[in-house]
Amino acid sequence: MVGFGFPKNSRLLTSSDFKAVFENAQYKISCRHFLMLAIDNEGQRGRLGLVIAKKNVSKAIHRNRIKRLVRDSFRNTARNLSGLDIVVLTRKNASELDSTVLLNKINVLWCDLQAKVIKQLANLN
Repeated sequence: MVGFGFPKNSRLLTSSDFKAVFENAQYKISCRHFLMLAIDNEGQRGRLGLVIAKKNVSKAIHRNRIKRLVRDSFRNTARNLSGLDIVVLTRKNASELDSTVLLNKINVLWCDLQAKVIKQLANLN
């Protein structure tokens, strides 16, 4: 299973990485259950950070399921989101969604984010 991992160079690891995204978010995409913030990064590869607060998703099993699904979805979409640092935050009741619906919502948010990036690049040219 080559290529299905989630290596360290695909993750936001330090608090300064997260802080940069929170303070300088260029792209904001949201729905009722999730918020995505993103900035352009200097590297070639897209990086993902997850903020799954215990306040919003109380049970560890649900937090882990959400993380697993978001990471998997990111791996499948990462080639279209290269050059971005992305933080995904959960909102209340995200754990109430079943896995299929949750995955569909995340995939729609990835598409919306990609469309926003393309639109901004078109405006710059």
